[in-house]
Amino acid sequence: MDEPRNGAALLRRGRGRRRRQPQPRGGSVLALPLRARKIRRHRRSAASRVAALRARALPSEAWDSKVEPAAGEREGSAERRETSRSAEPRPVPVRPRPASAAVPRRVEGRAALSRDPGTPVPLPGPHVDDPARPWDSPLQQVLAELNGIPSSRRRAARLFEWLLAPMPPDHFYRRLWEREAVLVRRQDPSYYEGLFSTADLDSMLRYEDVHFGQHLDAARYVDGRRETLNPPGRALPAAAWSLYRAGCSLRLLCPQAFSPTVWQFLAVLQEQFGSMAGSNVYLTPPNSQGFAPHYDDIEAFVLQLEGRKLWRVYRPRDPSEELALTSSPNFSQEDLGEPVLQTVLEPGDLLYFPRGFIHQAECQDGVHSLHLTLSTYQRNTWGDFLEAVLPLAVQAAVEENVEFRRGLPRDFMDYMGAQHSDSKDPRRTAFMEKVRVLVARLGHFAPVDAVADQRAKDFIHDSLPPVLTDREKALSVHGLPIRWEAGEPVNVGAQLTTETEVHMLQGGVARLVGEGGRLFLYYTVENSRVYHLEEPKCLEIDPQQADAMELLLRSYPEFVRVGDLPCDSVEDQLSLATMLYDKGLLLTKTPLVLN
Repeated sequence: MDEPRNGAALLRRGRGRRRRQPQPRGGSVLALPLRARKIRRHRRSAASRVAALRARALPSEAWDSKVEPAAGEREGSAERRETSRSAEPRPVPVRPRPASAAVPRRVEGRAALSRDPGTPVPLPGPHVDDPARPWDSPLQQVLAELNGIPSSRRRAARLFEWLLAPMPPDHFYRRLWEREAVLVRRQDPSYYEGLFSTADLDSMLRYEDVHFGQHLDAARYVDGRRETLNPPGRALPAAAWSLYRAGCSLRLLCPQAFSPTVWQFLAVLQEQFGSMAGSNVYLTPPNSQGFAPHYDDIEAFVLQLEGRKLWRVYRPRDPSEELALTSSPNFSQEDLGEPVLQTVLEPGDLLYFPRGFIHQAECQDGVHSLHLTLSTYQRNTWGDFLEAVLPLAVQAAVEENVEFRRGLPRDFMDYMGAQHSDSKDPRRTAFMEKVRVLVARLGHFAPVDAVADQRAKDFIHDSLPPVLTDREKALSVHGLPIRWEAGEPVNVGAQLTTETEVHMLQGGVARLVGEGGRLFLYYTVENSRVYHLEEPKCLEIDPQQADAMELLLRSYPEFVRVGDLPCDSVEDQLSLATMLYDKGLLLTKTPLVLN
């Protein structure tokens, strides 16, 4: 039987800144089994232990902070509409570039990009230390607020709330997600300041090993024809800016590999979506267009960073294009109907549209445009899940139920098939009823939990490495004072004890998966900021420690005393906790004390 079956048999599975509300002059906000058999070696289940932990949890520590909605949050009623011709910068699907993309390297003697999840490195260049940079922008304020929120899940929810503000996230998910195009008009040009800028792009071209076709595309759309004009080799400033002056839009693939702020932004939000969050940045010259009308296979959030851009968004042309699973070819203007939303995005505005919505955009009025497209939910559908479940369910049903092994009627070809589709033969009716009965029984054999674990494993591999808060650094292995001094390592000897209280580093950093009769803990802390540059990383977990590992995963963000882990011995308790702590997957309630 396949590994998912074996795995299933082995393991069950602050306050926002107050801002003046926009005036009503343009419309403000919204436009529109294998049945799992669980290892159970202890009387109390992991779920009951989690409940007990939460029931006796003490009041929040000093690190805790309440998250309150931004003042004055409300919905607007009308969308601002403007007219013009158009064409648009295309958000590339959620997966930035195949694994062929090399790790971005610093050049001119600079160090390579750090992969340490606790140490985001700012971009080099003179603009980085510019005192005029907007460190007091709403973005920087919310990032500072996130640093004081101890739970990664609450951080993800808060950042998404900020991204949509003043629209409530529950309204968005209930009424608009996967259904409608949405415009959030803020009239606050500083809202995204500090996320990414043309100065950041210029610095990357100078100090990073950026290559055309691999990290940067130059494209234009003229007279209904799309052109990609990537020269070979490195994207030096002279080449890139010359193409920009010639009317080409510049599309930066995977900016999170270069920008620590974009990395942090996406690393937090991926836990909100439960799906990989990717991004591209688009810089378009004045009075130009870079990409043809098309639709994508991702949920797209367009953040306008600089300048202005006219957008047109169209509903899917027919039901087959709704929530599309693949991106479309380029369309001509004659292929399109009337837009459902037409507007000019200005700095601070947000535009959302579901996969399958055709879109196009262009710069006008002698003003350039810089925007970031956040993309998620690529191939994350019920259909994708069932594609994995059903073959395994059939295989299990054939093995375990004799009804699935009985022979077909000898004469079924006399009344089944396209040539008999209009037949009223009662044998055909009986055959169809038998098929319906067997299909209904498949649900009993579907290894749903095992397939969910495999998809979770894939998500762990897709994910960006975590960016740590000050608290997470201080209370994890990254905060140990061990260092080299006077010819030898000093401050060595801090150890976990049975009295140490611990929890996982963050909520989404690890997943326990059964494969081939063994247990593996897949984790994100050693992932690369370049998509799938590294192979999946995992630790093998002893089956004797399965309950303890599950308790740690399910109890987050509550602390668990190492001595309360459901293991057979103190040695097993300490060995599991120490392995996780040393790997950077666990943090302690208080800093470890040197022995």
